[in-house]
Amino acid sequence: MLEIDVLTLFPEMITGPLSQSIMGRAAESGIISVRAHQLRDWTHDKYRRTDDYLCGGGQGMLMKCEPIFEAIEELRRDNTRVILMTPQGRVFRQPVAEELAAPCAEGGDAHYIILCGHYEGVDYRVIETLVDMELSIGDYILTNGAIAAVVVIDAVARLLPGALGDARSSVEESFSDGLLEAPAYTKPNVFRGMEVPAVFLSGNHKAMAEWKLEKSLERTKANRPDLYEAWAAAHPEHFAPKKKRRKTPLTGYKPRKVQEDGAST
Repeated sequence: MLEIDVLTLFPEMITGPLSQSIMGRAAESGIISVRAHQLRDWTHDKYRRTDDYLCGGGQGMLMKCEPIFEAIEELRRDNTRVILMTPQGRVFRQPVAEELAAPCAEGGDAHYIILCGHYEGVDYRVIETLVDMELSIGDYILTNGAIAAVVVIDAVARLLPGALGDARSSVEESFSDGLLEAPAYTKPNVFRGMEVPAVFLSGNHKAMAEWKLEKSLERTKANRPDLYEAWAAAHPEHFAPKKKRRKTPLTGYKPRKVQEDGAST
């Protein structure tokens, strides 16, 4: 089972999205448990302050050490990993999601505490003392880290056994093999004059797989050239000239004699 405790100033931003659809069903099935905690619950002043001015001056406010240390120390277990959502973190990609889901892949357990950054971030003593991994979901700034935490939890949870129902679903999605997904179609076969590619109606699964790969490469090259170049570098054999198959002569074959009148013997 995957258990996640989220420390945030906006717990409703966590519980709302993750109670719906696939994540909601995964929680009901006991595949994942997400608990959103109000970080202010670990403050002790009457204003329940979690932030303060920067030492040395500067714009903005910084999240204080005290409530974060107390919260993590209370929630931490032997197998806990603490993750901080921050623009300065490691970029969150599919391999990172797979890394975080791996302990549960074969029925194991994992426990993560996700600390959501707010304001100008957190006191660095939190990072150097408590945090095991810093994550960013992209090179842009969000209002708060709770939004990013939902993205990470969703991406990890859908990789857990049983979360999607069909085990092939997560394997066949974009990024699972380093490429974007190929175009997909459903019925009707013809809609407003637009036809489903004939290969999908052929019943030839090998031809369909080849078509999907080529379209996936085209799509990736157009939309994500960085992924395309990485895939191409790892699969040079795909771009090598195809060798022509040599025709093997039939053994024991003797050409028939043709009589002058054209009849064969």
